[in-house]
Amino acid sequence: MKKIVAILMAALLLLSVAYAETDLLNDIKDRGNVVVATEGAWSPWTYHDESDALVGFDVEVARAIAEKLGVEAQFVECPWESIFLGIDSKMYDIAANGVEITEDRAAKYDFSVPYAYLRTALIVRGDNEDIATFEDLSGKRTANSAGSTYALIAEEYGATTDTVSTLAQTLDLVLAGRVDATLNAELSFYDYMKEHPDADLKIVALSEEASHVAIPVRKGEENAAFLEAVDEAIDALRADGTLKAISEKYFDIDITTAE
Repeated sequence: MKKIVAILMAALLLLSVAYAETDLLNDIKDRGNVVVATEGAWSPWTYHDESDALVGFDVEVARAIAEKLGVEAQFVECPWESIFLGIDSKMYDIAANGVEITEDRAAKYDFSVPYAYLRTALIVRGDNEDIATFEDLSGKRTANSAGSTYALIAEEYGATTDTVSTLAQTLDLVLAGRVDATLNAELSFYDYMKEHPDADLKIVALSEEASHVAIPVRKGEENAAFLEAVDEAIDALRADGTLKAISEKYFDIDITTAE
């Protein structure tokens, strides 16, 4: 009996060692890449330039984090609604797509320290006089990506949300009068207006507090070392001015500090 117990204990020890050696950080370093989910259709966060290269604020931040980890960022483009499903199923290690920390998400995922801060804009057509505050969304129709922070906020204020894939599609529906309003990142709206200066759209309200944008990671002890390494990378990128430089490149201002 003692011999059997000893064998079992030895087997458990080997399993624990193997488990420790296959945590996410070690796995990523062995692979030489971190798999990053992103939409690729949300300028200036993640989009394709004139040469069809994947670029954007989130793309460069993810690459800089990967470089600090000593690996490459391998991007997988997917619709917003598929991002968290892919993280859950371990198809992706992380997401870099302006993911805001919410109470519901924090209950399911661990988040890095924030690397950006943004306010939510309530956007309507220029001739809309019925909506001036978030409270006015009650009984109205909005459009946003399924499961996005913006869709959830609209629904919390009593709106019905139509599902779309991109910001451009959302604003097209507002312009066409098919929906009453949409919510999105304030800076994304300004970027859209640079490209469409004649679009008859306006911001009627902004969230009082900025939300925190961070990297979501699956919960679990096996991911703790990786999350710590990502935090250290973000802190280093903020300290050496890299985050600020990337932000100013895409937004003309620094959105990487709470101030």
